[in-house]
Amino acid sequence: MPLKIMLKELRLTTFNQNMEEYQRQATENTWSYTEFLSKLCEQELARRFQTRITKWTREARLPAGKSFANLNLSDLPKAVQQPILQLKDNQQWASQAGNVLLIGPSGVGKSHIAAALGYHLIERGVRVKWLSAGDLVQQLQKAKQELDLMTYMTRLDKYPVLIIDDIGYVKKSDGETQVLFEFIAHRYESGSLIVTSNQPFSQWDQIFPDALMTVAAVDRIIHHASIIEIEGESYRKKQHLKK
Repeated sequence: MPLKIMLKELRLTTFNQNMEEYQRQATENTWSYTEFLSKLCEQELARRFQTRITKWTREARLPAGKSFANLNLSDLPKAVQQPILQLKDNQQWASQAGNVLLIGPSGVGKSHIAAALGYHLIERGVRVKWLSAGDLVQQLQKAKQELDLMTYMTRLDKYPVLIIDDIGYVKKSDGETQVLFEFIAHRYESGSLIVTSNQPFSQWDQIFPDALMTVAAVDRIIHHASIIEIEGESYRKKQHLKK
């Protein structure tokens, strides 16, 4: 069987594309067989890495234009700059089912920070999914009505990190808060959450219908969590004025 056909069967696309050129370079530079194969492998791995990043970025559905490249940390309060950099530089929390909680009023940059962490994690080989709290609850309710709640929650387990945006906007109804609590309990110590909220924990009783459920939900989320409270002038307003 011809080599090109075998490489195609093995799905070594980049091998096929680069083989003739690398053969020429190998002859000119007297590469060993090991060097020749190593360089082909490097190109194959690089292509597969980029393909995976592209696929994971598409499926993550992160908001566009909210990466660390365009996050002006200097416009955030100094007290939160270092914790954000620590989360960026050390992704160990994501592999240990650690949570990140971003709490503060509207406009201070919570969603931008969450999305930036999401993009950064994907580049580091961690699969991520962005969900607004409202959309998540709707999907959970639909799954429960179809007697398929566990299947839906298990399907989300393929993402080591889930980003739940604007949890404070969940309506305080028995149906919504019950499935949200079940989701938090399911996720506890099995996967990471990045949660943004415009409400401090003291006001989470506005999300869950009773005090016991509120305490239980908060307890599960803050265990193994990095909590970043952002106060001060609106980050969004600062960026708008700069433009």
